[in-house]
Amino acid sequence: MKTSVKPFRDRVDPELLPGLAYSETYPPPVTRAELADFRNQAPPPAAVDAADVQIRDTVLGGLALRVFTPAGPGPHPAVYWLHGGGMIAGSVELETAYCASLCSSIDAVVVAVDYRLAPEHPFPVPLEDALAGLEWLFASAAELGVDPQRVAVAGSSAGGGLAAGLALLNRDRSGPPLAFLYLMYPMLDPTHTSGSAREFAGIPTWNRTHSEFAWDCYLAGSPASHASPYAVPMLAADLSGLPPVLIQTGELDLFRDEDISFAMRLLQDGVSTELLVYPGAYHGFELSCPDSAASRRSLRDRNQALFRALHGPSAVFSLTNAMKGAHEA
Repeated sequence: MKTSVKPFRDRVDPELLPGLAYSETYPPPVTRAELADFRNQAPPPAAVDAADVQIRDTVLGGLALRVFTPAGPGPHPAVYWLHGGGMIAGSVELETAYCASLCSSIDAVVVAVDYRLAPEHPFPVPLEDALAGLEWLFASAAELGVDPQRVAVAGSSAGGGLAAGLALLNRDRSGPPLAFLYLMYPMLDPTHTSGSAREFAGIPTWNRTHSEFAWDCYLAGSPASHASPYAVPMLAADLSGLPPVLIQTGELDLFRDEDISFAMRLLQDGVSTELLVYPGAYHGFELSCPDSAASRRSLRDRNQALFRALHGPSAVFSLTNAMKGAHEA
């Protein structure tokens, strides 16, 4: 007989409990009026603690991109970063410290794109922005000191879903081969029919009500069943031909089961895939409690996977590099 499941809080890693406070005080929006307030209440950007990283901004036809370049001679590998925020919030500015730390940790250029947000700009606008930025990265590789053979696409939450859709679009358009795809608890399925979507419908972090509102904004109210697979990667009939993938998610994440299902489908379609699920972790845990053991482990796993993919399996990845992002993200 199946025993009753513990309440959500009793399952949270004790080191991660303090991270719930912010989402309880400033919960994600579920209406357009709340969205405006939520954007205005965004916390100030974290201080950048990466003196060895050069940061510069560029504008591509109105699309803002921020480029993070590590010390030392190029050409460097590159990570094309797509920020989170449910497709309705977030910005490069808020993730500048994260991107600078990632750049320093894995010795790679990081290009972050400020794609336009829903509901003002629903699908396909954010994906078109993401594609334009990726094409610019490849076209500007020499100027950026980037090796175009070593480019990864990466993102977290909504940015992870956007990264998956972008990788599919790049494959189908016969774009330049990608070296790696990094997805941190990606937002992939608007149906919310998975076990975890039902189980964590009312959690204090990103829950089903928040996610339903965000998806409705992104898809402009269109039924999920009619959506493009570039908007809803779970609808893609074929995932073959994608680069190697790392997917990370938390045991207590609303997206846990859709992420696991996506990883299984990638493997079944012949894509080299690593899936890591962190016990006692909820959505955004590594950002809320960066000094916790679980957060440090997740960032170390990210750094090691990206470094190996972009610098080669024989490259030496020091423990110092592995732990940089674990303390600075």
